[in-house]
Amino acid sequence: MEQKKEAYINFQADINGPSVGRLTNAVQTGLSEGVERFIILISSSGGQVSPGIAAYNFLRGIPAKVITHSYGVIDSMAVVLFLAGEERYCVPHARFLLHGIGFTVSQPTRFEEKQLDERMKGLMIDRQNIAKIISERCGRGSTDVEADMLEVKTLTSEEAIEYGLVHKIKTELMPKGVQVALIGAQQS
Repeated sequence: MEQKKEAYINFQADINGPSVGRLTNAVQTGLSEGVERFIILISSSGGQVSPGIAAYNFLRGIPAKVITHSYGVIDSMAVVLFLAGEERYCVPHARFLLHGIGFTVSQPTRFEEKQLDERMKGLMIDRQNIAKIISERCGRGSTDVEADMLEVKTLTSEEAIEYGLVHKIKTELMPKGVQVALIGAQQS
């Protein structure tokens, strides 16, 4: 039996446009080289909603198997990226964080009611979309997931299994001698 061609990617970055671009480029390169299984090692404190959902949809829509393995923290939008895996693993000392959606204002800004209303609608849609992804992938009710997000829920590896985020706790990340593409925080 012929072994499927695999590629390992280490995603150790915040989720934003540039890091997701590097991830999708690495995957597209692998696909053009005949890769059939992507093992994505993840430790991320999360980041921006739009790039996170785009990465999830991209990974779910490629013609290859995606396996995700947490080796540290999976916070916020990193949960959505992690859930793109058909198989999902974590190390014994991993942490997962679910929380609500917000936005940052970096300078004094005046908002009119209409702007605030539109911003709130956008935040609610983002929260609902994230909750739907978590709900579908974990087999939980969307309303329950939204409540967990609003309360802020932090899970250990064992609790993440009970929640449905993780399939198995596994210490080994990769076999000896395998080449790993790094998507790190310091890259530009």
